[in-house]
Amino acid sequence: MDNQTTAPVEQSEQQQPVATENTQATAETTVLTEQPAQQTETKQYDFKDLIPQSFKEEKSLQNFNNMEDFVKSYLHAQKMVGANKIPVPNKYATEDDWKEVYDKLGRPETPDGYKYSFKEDEMDPNQIKSFNETAHKIGLLPQQAEALIKYYNDMNVAQNEGLEKKADEIQFQVETELKNEYGPKYNKVMEDAKTLASNTLGEDFLNNTILKDGSRLGDNPQVIKMFVNLSEKLSEDQLVQGDSVGYMTASQIEKEISELTEEGSPYWNKGHPNHKKTVDEVFKLRQQLNG
Repeated sequence: MDNQTTAPVEQSEQQQPVATENTQATAETTVLTEQPAQQTETKQYDFKDLIPQSFKEEKSLQNFNNMEDFVKSYLHAQKMVGANKIPVPNKYATEDDWKEVYDKLGRPETPDGYKYSFKEDEMDPNQIKSFNETAHKIGLLPQQAEALIKYYNDMNVAQNEGLEKKADEIQFQVETELKNEYGPKYNKVMEDAKTLASNTLGEDFLNNTILKDGSRLGDNPQVIKMFVNLSEKLSEDQLVQGDSVGYMTASQIEKEISELTEEGSPYWNKGHPNHKKTVDEVFKLRQQLNG
């Protein structure tokens, strides 16, 4: 009985050194773990230095500054290999890359290749030539070029219609003002002023010259009044108005009548093809001479 009791005590005492050894091992392991790890230095490279000498002058490689961008571009190109697609140029694309895309999309081979549905006389040939050169340079397709020209023409038409409308409104205002100013003499002074202005400047210049206020030159009140005053002054100086011969003095009119009515002229020969025309001309001249 006594031996059975003391035996376990001896076993317990023998286990203590094992515990001590484990503790020392743990301590040693902890010391080793706390030692700092050595850091590995990373060497930096310039991407362009990695390009083989025989490819350094390649324009398409000049757009890359690092390996990541180069790899992305390469993978993008690989995805398009064998595909029936037009690759979309990225930010590294050259001018030649874009030209290739324009051509595949359908850009004409030359600027002369652009054809339009409108008539040739509807546009200035020099303007069309200049537009075609620019359109070809920026890669416009034929339908895009025509759409731009149509937009430009429509815009011009709308602008011209707006100018015409404004000019008509100003003309009506001016007529109203001048009728109030000249009263019963309005028709006479306007006719004289218009004839003098047309003979002096020409109808095209009067009707097609647009001033800053939107009025035509021939409808401008200052211009009209200037020719009214000039016409009245010429009348006072014995210069009279002629429909076909312009302004002549009384002596000039008399000379003209004398020449038209001389013996043997069409004026006296009713069968002559110019008889009526000569008679009408003499009649107008005599009206002018008599006021």
